[in-house]
Amino acid sequence: MKRIEETIYEHYGLNVSQLKPQQGGWSSLAYKMIADNYSYFLKIYEKNRASTPKWTALINEYAPVLIWLHHYSRLNRKIPVPLTTRDGDYQCANADGIFLLYNYIDGETIGPRDLTENQVVQLSDIIAELHSYGEQLPVNTEHLKEDFSIPFVRQLNQLMKGQASPIPSDMSEAIGQYRGQMNNLIDEIEKLSRNLPQRPLRNVLCHTDLHNWNLMQAEEQLILIDWEGLRLAPVEADFMFLVDQPYYDTFLDVYRKRHPDFALKPDVLRFYQVRRRLEDIWEWIEQLLFDQQETHERKKTLASLTKELQEMA
Repeated sequence: MKRIEETIYEHYGLNVSQLKPQQGGWSSLAYKMIADNYSYFLKIYEKNRASTPKWTALINEYAPVLIWLHHYSRLNRKIPVPLTTRDGDYQCANADGIFLLYNYIDGETIGPRDLTENQVVQLSDIIAELHSYGEQLPVNTEHLKEDFSIPFVRQLNQLMKGQASPIPSDMSEAIGQYRGQMNNLIDEIEKLSRNLPQRPLRNVLCHTDLHNWNLMQAEEQLILIDWEGLRLAPVEADFMFLVDQPYYDTFLDVYRKRHPDFALKPDVLRFYQVRRRLEDIWEWIEQLLFDQQETHERKKTLASLTKELQEMA
């Protein structure tokens, strides 16, 4: 903890008096931080994790967009905004991790609970507002633009076809019966990845990770958090999380008040659904192959991979 406190003081000038671990997400550790009698939320992406470069590569690209939305859109107080360091940077780092600091949101994560009708309406308002902004945004979004790339698929394909280095026996056993289905999905996503860039698709700002663990209720307001995946992309990048929800019709009624001409493109939707499925599977495989894990951590990761494969099937 001392190294974290020293890093915070060096880059933010804050004297940390308390660090309390919070439930972290897929990508990072999380802490409630008290400094100078004020509460903050600290995210730390561990440098020893294979997935960290993916989650941190675009911090300097998406943070300015969030700040612009905070100041100039109807998303003010509905999204978190990273605080800048004393040098005006959006992040800082030490030998162990990469840090993002936010004001603390005094609220509760929705998590496993169902959304209420009012929360569905608020979520739809947030997404409808977000989707109102495209490439005309007065912030540089060049590196956030969707290119339909699938950089993880080459390694995943080699692994599925037995062309990679020998893999651990427990992982091989977990994957075994799903190889055929995985190979079919890989073939499908490679074809879509080649074809979709040729289409004149309209890009808008998309969150790309809409689920209840990224939603918080703070008093009467729903807040959408964890914006590492912010992209300029077709709306299907967000709707892939919504179309199978029991509240979809209610969501759509509210959304269409802002976007009356909205219509889903099935092949674009399919691309995002398949890419997300394969990407999640690869995340677990990557941890098993490259991360240093204790025995109990490895068992949990293997169970998560197995669950993901079963859901795919």
